[in-house]
Amino acid sequence: MEALILAMTKMLSGICTAGFTTEPDPVTGLRWVQPVKEHSTLLPGDMTTADNCLVQCGAVVALQLKAPRPDPPHVEDWLTDFIYHRPRVARRLEGDHRAAFFPRYLDRAPEEVLDHQRRSLCLVRPDRVAARFSLDPYSGKYQARLDLDLGHRHLWNLPVTDLKWRALGRSWLGGGGELSLEQSELDEQLTAKEIYLALGLSRGYQGKLWLMVIGVHVVPDYVMAVDHDRRCRLGYWVTILDGSAGRL
Repeated sequence: MEALILAMTKMLSGICTAGFTTEPDPVTGLRWVQPVKEHSTLLPGDMTTADNCLVQCGAVVALQLKAPRPDPPHVEDWLTDFIYHRPRVARRLEGDHRAAFFPRYLDRAPEEVLDHQRRSLCLVRPDRVAARFSLDPYSGKYQARLDLDLGHRHLWNLPVTDLKWRALGRSWLGGGGELSLEQSELDEQLTAKEIYLALGLSRGYQGKLWLMVIGVHVVPDYVMAVDHDRRCRLGYWVTILDGSAGRL
């Protein structure tokens, strides 16, 4: 089955990914899927194509989805075969198609994720978004956070686990320091007309589910290379609100 990848994140010892299938859904427009393996965490190699390219957000990928494996609220989990069927990129969501796609498939009931936790994934367009990045050059601790307004909601200090966005923040910071960008500054830096976000709930950690930004989707898209090998060598951990580590 083909899936449009809307989340590519690195957390703890592996990665997480999620996206839309081609099957319609009355609330989300298209059905979400989060590929999982039978007994272990996804690794970068699982989402690497035969020509040794790590799959990026915006790619339409052929995946061998075997069976649903819901783990509420992660009802989107699907057992996927990565051994005999490597992911294959069929095309990318680009240009005018990209600009038209995101507003068409915004979540009609994000409160099911944000309030009731009946499912774990949603696509939204915030009314306002501000970004913060920080890198301690001595400890190597790096954080990427977003504040956003979504209707009457004000969501502050959300951790961003999107690999590409985190790589962008590192490039802006250079050797270290802190950087805060309001909406207008982000739009200027990215030459962005619109910014859409994929939001997701973590797995249970310390008796709680944490809300995270798992995909930052800019129209038009920006270019940023992701060196996943370096991230693995450094032991790339994503911090949750209290500074502890979490897993999507």
